Amino acid sequence: MILEVDKDDPQGPTSNRFTGERFEKALDITLASVAFRSSGQDLTTADSYIEMTSRLTEPLLLALAVQAVRNRVKR
Repeated sequence: MILEVDKDDPQGPTSNRFTGERFEKALDITLASVAFRSSGQDLTTADSYIEMTSRLTEPLLLALAVQAVRNRVKR
């Protein structure tokens, strides 16, 4: 069974809708509201990415430090 649709593809202002600037803003808003609680300061783009990276790596480094102490105490 073959389904054929007689309608053309929708034409619209998709080039204005999907831009890098809009994607970056959407990503920033989503991460700030869900994963990262923003500090409330006005940061540059680079500073906000540095803050996000540090918030991701801090728990990892803390877990590694706890594991190192645990292994040291075990011996």
